[in-house]
Amino acid sequence: MIKTTIAQVTQVSFLPRLFPINVYLVEENDGLTLIDAGMSFTQKGIVRAAAAMGKPITRIVLTHAHGDHVGALDGLKAVYPDATVYISQRDAELLKGNSALQPGEPQTPVRGDLPKNIQTVPDVLLKDGDTVGSLLAIATPGHTPGHMAFMDQRCRILIAGDAWQTRGGLAVSGVLNLWFPFPAIATWNKELALQSAAALTALKPTVLAVGHGNMLKDPVEQMQQAVNRQNLSSRSVQHESKTRYRSTSSTSDRSRTCR
Repeated sequence: MIKTTIAQVTQVSFLPRLFPINVYLVEENDGLTLIDAGMSFTQKGIVRAAAAMGKPITRIVLTHAHGDHVGALDGLKAVYPDATVYISQRDAELLKGNSALQPGEPQTPVRGDLPKNIQTVPDVLLKDGDTVGSLLAIATPGHTPGHMAFMDQRCRILIAGDAWQTRGGLAVSGVLNLWFPFPAIATWNKELALQSAAALTALKPTVLAVGHGNMLKDPVEQMQQAVNRQNLSSRSVQHESKTRYRSTSSTSDRSRTCR
């Protein structure tokens, strides 16, 4: 376990050299806000990290409902029974194990490890623009349908969950990074993920804090470059697809003419 603190935000990273799983402790006047709940084995480390900061965890905020972000939720709720639990209204369904898509959503299957037996019921269902202490909730669909990021409005540190990754190099969710491919493999909709990444870049955070990888200071230029690269890649794929369609249509027309 490695702890890194910038301003009021402490990253607690488990298995940092193998499969980094990050949670965040955000210091408030009345206690600590925990962002994400890691996996079940991270519970004791989270409790120790909070104890070392001398404040109780009073809020547990979830960026999304994948197993590596909610795995210790039940155990932590047992340790901190008065902690208020927050998640987006949409991903609250995933937290219950319901992966059914809703009307109007892209009909691509939800991916990643979804919880099967979480007993904790969220206290507050978040929507875009809500605040939790010093944190601004930002809807960032893509990695999951109800993924959210959180901006500490005091110092503009962005806790982005899996909307971005820095492990293996900075990348938008859904972009396959061979050095650490797991967030991409678990991404529900790449197009929405790219839109969300661009929206977060436009907020000009001072620090980018992610679910997998180190915190990145002064990240905006690198974030914009990553978004631009993926935009170019997406346009190239769309162009190739259209070219193939025109070619197929032309061949089909000629075939009908020959008949």
